[in-house]
Amino acid sequence: MKKLIVSPAPHTHSGDSVRRNMLLVIAALMPAYAVSIFAFGWGAIITTLISIVACVGFEWLIAKFILKQQPTIGDCSAVLTGLLLAFNLPSNLPWWIIVIGALVAIGVGKMTFGGLGQNPFNPALVGRVFLLISFPVQMTTWPLAQGFAGSYVDAQTGATPLSLMKQIVKGNSALIDQLPALKDSFLGLMGGSLGEICALALIVGGIFLIATKVITWHIPVSILATVALFAWIATPEGMCGHEYMGYTLFTGGMMLGAFFMATDYVTSPMTGWGKVIFGIGIGLIVMVIRTWGAYPEGMSFAILIMNACVPLLNKIRPHRFGEVIKK
Repeated sequence: MKKLIVSPAPHTHSGDSVRRNMLLVIAALMPAYAVSIFAFGWGAIITTLISIVACVGFEWLIAKFILKQQPTIGDCSAVLTGLLLAFNLPSNLPWWIIVIGALVAIGVGKMTFGGLGQNPFNPALVGRVFLLISFPVQMTTWPLAQGFAGSYVDAQTGATPLSLMKQIVKGNSALIDQLPALKDSFLGLMGGSLGEICALALIVGGIFLIATKVITWHIPVSILATVALFAWIATPEGMCGHEYMGYTLFTGGMMLGAFFMATDYVTSPMTGWGKVIFGIGIGLIVMVIRTWGAYPEGMSFAILIMNACVPLLNKIRPHRFGEVIKK
């Protein structure tokens, strides 16, 4: 027998829902995805379709046959995970590696902890980092922007601006001339993963999410401000401060991570100050890895490390009205 639960007024529903927020984030990613298709052609389409279908399929199978739950793929969270995973992959990655990444993202990063709302780490980044460690060659072989002229697996590859910057930071200033123009880095159409070739499209999508109140400004602004300040202070020899700062902000996974990955509801802090500290921590870790680490990019590792700090950051909250403060 079901009990009627009565709660105090008001009873107005805001109209917000998990499905609505997931669809808005997917919509915000579409400008960047359109640029990716223009740059990588069928590779971008095939990689994305495999990733989304695999993520949705694995979530349904795990929920139905292992957890014995009603599958919740209708909330589109698995679709978003698949899309974000694809955005973190090169467009020439073999299909079976994409499927493995989807299995790790959904099976380990999400469903192991009980499903949506209970995972401590961003599932797409769990899948991406697993693939980066397990298949380092395939995950760092970046196709150049060739549109539909290039093939899916045998696309022409080359160095990304971020990998060139890594060598410049190490002292090889001769490579500065090989960097694309700063304007081209901002507009995209260069080598890299699907989600790192057009900073402008990602910024437009991020502003859309802030305007629709899907996310707040705290995390992206604190990440980007921290990175910009660090880059200005640690400018390598042969480059001017604003130039290095621009390349640092507009290349790699900086914009994708700041607006779309770090702002995940489940794995980010709940309070304003917690979000600011969270963002500053991500920015510092990213720049430490980019400057002194072995990898040219550090956004995935930075977000996952700070995800682990979220329970501690959630203790930063205002006192309840009437609460006795112990001194």
